[in-house]
Amino acid sequence: MRILISEFMDAPAVQALQQRFDVQYAPELVEQRGALLEAVADADALIVRNRTQVDAALLAAAPRLNAVGRLGVGLDNIDLAGCETRGIKVIPATGANARAVAEYVIGTMLSLLRGAYGSTADVAAGVWPRNALSQGLEAHGRTLGVVGFGGIGRLAAQLARGLGMRIVGSDAALPPDHPAWQEAGAEALALDELLAQADVVTLHLPLTPQTRHLLDAARIERMRAGAILINTSRGGIVDEAALAAALRAGRLRGAALDVFEQEPLPAGSALADAPNLILTPHIAGLTQEANTRVSDMVAAGVTMALDARAR
Repeated sequence: MRILISEFMDAPAVQALQQRFDVQYAPELVEQRGALLEAVADADALIVRNRTQVDAALLAAAPRLNAVGRLGVGLDNIDLAGCETRGIKVIPATGANARAVAEYVIGTMLSLLRGAYGSTADVAAGVWPRNALSQGLEAHGRTLGVVGFGGIGRLAAQLARGLGMRIVGSDAALPPDHPAWQEAGAEALALDELLAQADVVTLHLPLTPQTRHLLDAARIERMRAGAILINTSRGGIVDEAALAAALRAGRLRGAALDVFEQEPLPAGSALADAPNLILTPHIAGLTQEANTRVSDMVAAGVTMALDARAR
């Protein structure tokens, strides 16, 4: 059986698959749509990250496809209905990068609360901006609002509780009496109530028609003055122009975005030069440890799916 891998995968996991299968490891194909459609023609399994579009055209070009491994958890780049119709098993790396994302949330939160870690060049040049940087904030006693209380959101809440933060959450799929809230020491709130109370808001939602621009200008206006917004889930959930306007107006203390409506983020976007803004290129879930866990989990899942089909 043949496996095509169209984006980066940890080398030991690729080598493990090569012991059992005919593997084409070609991460450059994510940039070469025509070549990808040709290469997938005789593939029994395809392994992707978030940039390969496993859409109707790709599925039509892959008549032998039995499994799609997703090196991550978001599935908005995969035609799930089309896979279900064909009996193609979709294998995400659920939970494997949760620790990496949760630590990113805490790290960017602490940086934005303190507001002092961009001073290296000034201090090295002898400027000494001590007074200007002496008004940072502590996490202890502040409120973290977690929007989307799945595995990553709950782990971020656990880490924040270790800092002495109060936790509130909003999740349409979890009723207020669900045991997950009590286990996490979190209070379930409606979204608008959460925005009014939280000093820091972190988003952990899939991108759907219902969540697109969930944080639009009106909702950003409902956030507490001086709050921080962190999005590691999916671009499109936050209205980027509205966020940039709120930062420039001083309504928000800061924001961290790891995901964008268009990736790579185009030069000259609405976010360019907005103050107190951390931008990273969709890497919150990528650490050496997470890459290993994600790759190993997907390799095992694809192997099991192909073995089951062969029986």
